[in-house]
Amino acid sequence: MAYATETPNEKALSGALALVMHLLFFALLVFGVAWQKRESPPMVAELWSELPAPKVAPPPPPKIEPKPEPKAQPKPPPKIEPKPAPKPDPKADIALREKKEKERKAKEQELAEKKKLAEKKKLEEQAQLEKLKAQQEKERAEQLAREQDEALRKIAQGKAAAQARLVDEYKRRIADRIRRFIIEPPGLRENPEVEYDVVVLPGGEVLEVKLRRTSGQAAWDTAVERAIRRAQPLPLPPPESGLMHEFRELNLKFRPKE
Repeated sequence: MAYATETPNEKALSGALALVMHLLFFALLVFGVAWQKRESPPMVAELWSELPAPKVAPPPPPKIEPKPEPKAQPKPPPKIEPKPAPKPDPKADIALREKKEKERKAKEQELAEKKKLAEKKKLEEQAQLEKLKAQQEKERAEQLAREQDEALRKIAQGKAAAQARLVDEYKRRIADRIRRFIIEPPGLRENPEVEYDVVVLPGGEVLEVKLRRTSGQAAWDTAVERAIRRAQPLPLPPPESGLMHEFRELNLKFRPKE
């Protein structure tokens, strides 16, 4: 598994070193054998009564296996020494605290201004609502007053109309009563009209009869005046009707052919 991480250059270098070691080992063997042959003495045949002990050839030197080349270990990354923390600057800390304090005060002031503006807007809206409510109440009061005035006017008109009808009714009764007492004189020409102003007392008695416009025929004028005086007491509305002022002074007109 370790060779799997070697690069092609490293593999080539390892192979070359192994080959050199084998060549050196081979040369060492060849040199050793040749040296032994040169140093061995010439063989002399001697007779021994006893055979000498056979010489034992020394064992060949042990093969020296080439040590494997140490694998190139990856270099560890250089250690980065941590920079020492800068010493705190008291002036910088004071400036930072002052900056933060200014920011806090500015933020508080901004919030206070926003709150003040919101309260002002709320008060303005409330004032507008109250003003609108007062205007609506005023308009309702004016509308109610107009309706009441209209109702009173209608009532007054109805009352006035009723009083006018009652006045006309009693004036018609007075005229009919006076006509019953008119004695038409003979020899009247056409249809003459005479007009009298009559002052009447509350009981219906005639206080004064004044000729306002003559008919041009004295006999008709006299007949009408005599009938006015004879018809008293004249029919008047009851005192509780409040219409006596309408009958204090009467303007009466008469024609023979009515």
